[in-house]
Amino acid sequence: MAALGVCGALAAGCASMPDGGGVRRVDVSQRADADAQVRVFGLPPRKGEQPADIVRGFLEATTSDEADFRTARLYLTEEASRSWRPASGTTVLADGPVPQMEPQSGERRANSATAVLRGDKIAAVDQGQAYRPEEADYQARVRLTRVDGEWRIDRPPEGLVLGRSDFERIYRSVNTYYYAVPGSREDSGTGGDVLVADPVHLRKRVDKREDLVTSTVKALLKGPSDWLDPVVESKFPEGTELVDETLSMDDSNGLRVRLNQRGSRVTPEQCTQMAAQLYFAVQDLASAQVSQVDLADPGGAQLCVVNRGQADAYAPPGLREPSERQYFLDDQGRMVSLPPGGETPTRAPGPFGDGSIALGTVAVSRTERSAAGVTRDGRSLYVAQIEAGAELGPPRLRSASAGPGGGFSRPGWDARGNLWVVDRDPEQPRLLVLPRGTDEPREVVVPALGDGRIESIRVASDGVRIALVVKRGDRTSLELGRIERTGDGPDKPPLSVNGLRSMTPELEQVESASWAGVSRLVVVGRASGVQQLRYVQTDGSSVNSPPPPGANGVTTVAASEDENKPLLAHSEDGIVRLPPSGGNWQLVTKKGSEPAYPG
Repeated sequence: MAALGVCGALAAGCASMPDGGGVRRVDVSQRADADAQVRVFGLPPRKGEQPADIVRGFLEATTSDEADFRTARLYLTEEASRSWRPASGTTVLADGPVPQMEPQSGERRANSATAVLRGDKIAAVDQGQAYRPEEADYQARVRLTRVDGEWRIDRPPEGLVLGRSDFERIYRSVNTYYYAVPGSREDSGTGGDVLVADPVHLRKRVDKREDLVTSTVKALLKGPSDWLDPVVESKFPEGTELVDETLSMDDSNGLRVRLNQRGSRVTPEQCTQMAAQLYFAVQDLASAQVSQVDLADPGGAQLCVVNRGQADAYAPPGLREPSERQYFLDDQGRMVSLPPGGETPTRAPGPFGDGSIALGTVAVSRTERSAAGVTRDGRSLYVAQIEAGAELGPPRLRSASAGPGGGFSRPGWDARGNLWVVDRDPEQPRLLVLPRGTDEPREVVVPALGDGRIESIRVASDGVRIALVVKRGDRTSLELGRIERTGDGPDKPPLSVNGLRSMTPELEQVESASWAGVSRLVVVGRASGVQQLRYVQTDGSSVNSPPPPGANGVTTVAASEDENKPLLAHSEDGIVRLPPSGGNWQLVTKKGSEPAYPG
């Protein structure tokens, strides 16, 4: 690319930069993305450049760190520059776009030219900056014309077209937060006081006019992504905008935000909810603890102030009171737990721990007062209290099938105490929810499932997102869905899971998954026959953090939505634990299975 690297902090290494030699273009695919902190500039077109050079120069200039794309626009005609909207969306290709000139002849060749861009599309980012995996062949035509004897583009590709490495260098995934739309008292796993993470991709701009904090707040004010919008709401009034062009943290790590008149006409309670949305979005960016968020009107008069303690009242439930205990089954199918900081497992009180029944899998409620267990044959689902003297009682559900791949999956609890489970009966597979864990089960409709079969589920603590391991033909993938509460009747079932989208397009077989953050899961899967343990974002994009180190023959993985808690896994060696600080897996016990955090 026609690019120059400039040291952002004038480090000593800058003195050794060469000051002579020619300037040459470097193709996008040749640039290492390790220089994430180096500012990249595009070069303007040179006199007499041919159409192929103009197209390449334009594409390379779009990968620069210029927020306004001023160099890229120099490759366009004046009219094309006015109409080109780089923010309308981004196409992400596996490698940088490759232009090929179409052959032309005669007078047309002298005054116009056409280049065809081709590549393997892997994702798209919409105008709302939401990422969506999308595998397809990409092809676009770019038209050029002569302007005062120089070639310029008069029909550029729509939006931006970037290779994966450039996209990951230029953009950063940031969580915005919105409130779950309350459901009914009977079947809801949500309430209006629960924040839900909604990741967007923002440019890592090296531009003083708008830093990442400002662009994150602006993205939050635009509202939720199209995918999440049906199940969440923003407390900011429509039309709310920032008064100040830029925002920054003060010396005490607090953020002050002045809103326009439309955003200032709110009640104290609504203002607090608005500030909590901002608090968690900004906290995800900060390297240190954010002290407070202060909202003010256009004149600077304070509307409300929210600190960490106040914001925590609206935190995603998985972060509000994360469990300090981990659970698993011993070799006799009894539920055991690891106490906070403990190394020796102890049997849980109640019928699941005293040997009254041998379990094949177990799930602990988020209050840690009760648990749901499935028998080893997969046929029976029980719910029992975790306390000494509690009785087992009859099974809550019975499945008509059993054996490998049949019967009930591992259950899961949402934050409101509703119990979710999959009945994998081949004759009548169903996704079920038991309100409050003990009420009559209700079937949850999954319209987009088609001929797919749900193997297991993991419900987010917010109660509006659910991760499903789905088998389709020879592939087993991890898919994310929205839990919607719509109404009664065949066309509007009380509960449905909609908007299924793949989170693991590169894996052929997903074996286990667990929520490992508010917008991140940890997955055990296989690609080209090789087992992998990796993190995935809920939108299917790459995770910036490195993957966990491999463990021998992992079959099941468990994590907390609080990323400061250790990972647990069932491996060939037994139950192993990975500290949040990193390092190597540590053996907990050689005999055990089905590791779990509450949820």
